[in-house]
Amino acid sequence: MALHSFTEARAALAMADSSLTFSVSEHLNLSYLSPYLESLAPNFTSGVNFAVAGAMTLPQFVPFQLDVQVRQFVHFKNRSLELLSLGSGNFINENGFRSALYMIDIGQNDLLVALYAANLTYAPVAAKIPSFIAEIKLAVQNLYLYGGRKFWIHSTGPLGCAPKELALHAHNDTDLDKIGCFRVHNDLAKLFNKGLRRMCKELKHELKSAVIVYVDVYSIKYNLFAKPSKYGFIEPFKACCGYGGPPNNYNVKATCGQPGYNICDNVTSAIVWDGVHYTEAANKAVAATILSTPSLKLERFWLD
Repeated sequence: MALHSFTEARAALAMADSSLTFSVSEHLNLSYLSPYLESLAPNFTSGVNFAVAGAMTLPQFVPFQLDVQVRQFVHFKNRSLELLSLGSGNFINENGFRSALYMIDIGQNDLLVALYAANLTYAPVAAKIPSFIAEIKLAVQNLYLYGGRKFWIHSTGPLGCAPKELALHAHNDTDLDKIGCFRVHNDLAKLFNKGLRRMCKELKHELKSAVIVYVDVYSIKYNLFAKPSKYGFIEPFKACCGYGGPPNNYNVKATCGQPGYNICDNVTSAIVWDGVHYTEAANKAVAATILSTPSLKLERFWLD
């Protein structure tokens, strides 16, 4: 979750994947977001990033699940307005918070943890998806309660295309889809996204003065793997940084940064950096596609 201020009166708050948020910032020639917990001279004039590695919609391994991030935002807003009233610092004002674009991108870790617990079976994970969606819906409702009016809700990506997943779990051709991604992972991602899209429609009727847009990140990212050469990528299912060589260059005993790892010769030709996270080149391609989509033109969010 991150708050980004495009101009003094046009803030944008995002609870989103940090790497994609950074790429959006670069595409718009904006400064990177300071993390909310940054202790050394943070600059929140362009916004604030509440995202935390490993965060989920529900409590699990990282103590910064979505509702905690929302509470952190509430504290940040209250403190910012308090400091402004005292004439201290350059902070986002009430109008800025109301004009913010709130980007929410979460759910991938919930799906993967549930998948591992279910030994990669569909039904047990599918049964949990409504609880994930309910947490995201509650987060949007609470952000609306505290002044949020403009929302981008990102779908989750094609989890079954990650080199880590393909390397970790034994499989045969019947387990894969037509381009070589794990079928069960992606089927569950699509089920989650279907629920997310339905949630957006419900919130549009419930929150009358809100602008709520579902951003189909899944299709954009899947297209990178399906048509890699179109975007300048090669070996789409091979991690750039890892160990083991083709086809996935991922080994849990020698992950990126650990003894024995290697890095590909041309990082810009790789979609996935370490088996899980997308490379800067891939995130730039995703951000460019999002921002070139007519319905997502940022200008339309500030017509009022």
